[in-house]
Parts: sequence; C-alpha cells; structure tokens
Amino acid sequence: MKRYCVIGLGNFGFHVAKTLYEDGHEVLAIDLDRDKVQRIKDHSSYAVIGDATSKDFLKSQGIGEMDAVVISTGERSHLSTLVVLHLKEMNVRRILVKAVNEDHGRILEKVGATDIIFPEKDTAIKIAHGLSSSNILEFIPVAEDYSITEVAPPSHFVGKNLIDLDLRRKFGVTVIGIKDVLTGEFNTLPSPSHVIKDSDLLVLIGKTENVEKACREQ
Repeated sequence: MKRYCVIGLGNFGFHVAKTLYEDGHEVLAIDLDRDKVQRIKDHSSYAVIGDATSKDFLKSQGIGEMDAVVISTGERSHLSTLVVLHLKEMNVRRILVKAVNEDHGRILEKVGATDIIFPEKDTAIKIAHGLSSSNILEFIPVAEDYSITEVAPPSHFVGKNLIDLDLRRKFGVTVIGIKDVLTGEFNTLPSPSHVIKDSDLLVLIGKTENVEKACREQ
C-alpha cells in the first residue's frame, strides 16, 4: 500500500482520489470547499478542509512523506504553481499536476513538477488515434512523439514470427508484450520465434508515427 495526497477535488481530483482509494492505497484528499470534501470522505482515507497554498498546513498533514501528490486546482494556475514550489521544497518524490495549458505546463516543469497532465489533450489524442486506425485498441503517450500502444494484429502480421516482422529494424518499434485473448496468457518480452496469431494482442512501444506505419504497411 502506498500513500497519496490529492489536492483539489473537482471531477478530476475526485476520481483520482476515489480510484486510488479503491485500489487499496491510503489517500489524503484536500480542498477548501467543504462540499467537495464531504463528497470524497467515503472514498478516501482522510478528507481535510484546508489551504494547500500554506506550507505550514501541508507540513502539518505529513505531505512530505507521501509517495506522490496529485494537484488539480482547476483554472487557478497560480495556486497549483505555488503548491508545487512548496512540495518541491518539502522533497516530495513525485508531483503530478493538472495543467491549464501548455504555457502553464512549462512553468510547472520549471518549478519542480515531475508529471504534467493535460486531461483533455491526452484524451483527444487517444480517441483520435483509436479512430484513425482500426487496429489500435489502447494508446498511451509516454513521451513526446512516443507511445505504448495495444493493437490487434494487422492481417500482414498473422502467421509470421517476430523475426520475420523485424519491427525494430524496419520501424524502430519493439514488441514488449503479447496477450492471447483466448487463453488470457500474457508474455512480456516474447521470444523472437513467437508466431503471431489472430487471437493475439500486441503491446508495442516506439515513435507513434512508426507504430502506425508498421501496422498500416503491407
């Protein structure tokens, strides 16, 4: 079990806190709004009304000992920036912040945020990639231009082994996992001799455009 703190309990913060709590972790939820704190109290370990821009308040809640802190203060970008500064000074190991826009994201990085979250942008990209390729089942951006993508094997993959496909040399794409949907068996870093079946799901990592090209190319 890990210890997390979620600051800002709008829809995004509420669901982050609730999900972490349901996954069995200790969750401290903080907001200035009494109604929001009341809403989360049955879905968190501790629900506290408080001003997270106060460093003394954060220290009193033991924030420095958390495994990670998630900040979601809505459109009030100056508040999240100040909170990140406090957390950085308290040596919090991982600071995840919902950014208002790209400029705000760059500022947050400069002051010490470890992860910048753009919920609308990330969701839009994920949906668009899913629509643009019928093979893509799941799309997770991991860095600029790179992603982990779960795909149903295109027809030109089926019946070939990973050596035949040679995805790494041809496209710079690596197969990091294969799941057989019929048996439920999942293999990480599968053998190069593995022959792709139409019941396989492939987990690929590489430049997004190269993953799409590999799946599209006949």
